[in-house]
Amino acid sequence: MRDLARVLDEAIRIPGTNIRVGLDALLGLLPGGGDVAGGLFSGLIILQAARSGAPTSVLGRMLANVVLDVVFGAIPILGDVFDVAWRANTRNVRLLESWRERPASTKRASALAVGGILLTLFLFIGLAVWGSIVLFGALFDLLQAA
Repeated sequence: MRDLARVLDEAIRIPGTNIRVGLDALLGLLPGGGDVAGGLFSGLIILQAARSGAPTSVLGRMLANVVLDVVFGAIPILGDVFDVAWRANTRNVRLLESWRERPASTKRASALAVGGILLTLFLFIGLAVWGSIVLFGALFDLLQAA
């Protein structure tokens, strides 16, 4: 898994710099699906972690790393910079190794991280619903006044 993460995140050094990029960042340059393709390769690491017996909280945190990589990576130009900096695959391999070394503390930290992510997601959904209600209410009032 370490080798796959290296290929995906840091296989090539940009000449004249210490910055390394991998297949994930290069795929992200392809419009309309490059980031999704990178996410599918990243899924191989998560699949192997599941086969290794990693708990749901660790797998959820790994999945969140990949989802962030795919979603933010899809933003033109800024997403490419994010892909180089985020390195979801390297993070996921480190997370899995940490779980193997300290299962209880990694599982607990991952559960808290996944809980925080879910709470944030629900907050954003709630704000989106509230904003939609306010927007449609204002639009309805505007149409009635016309």
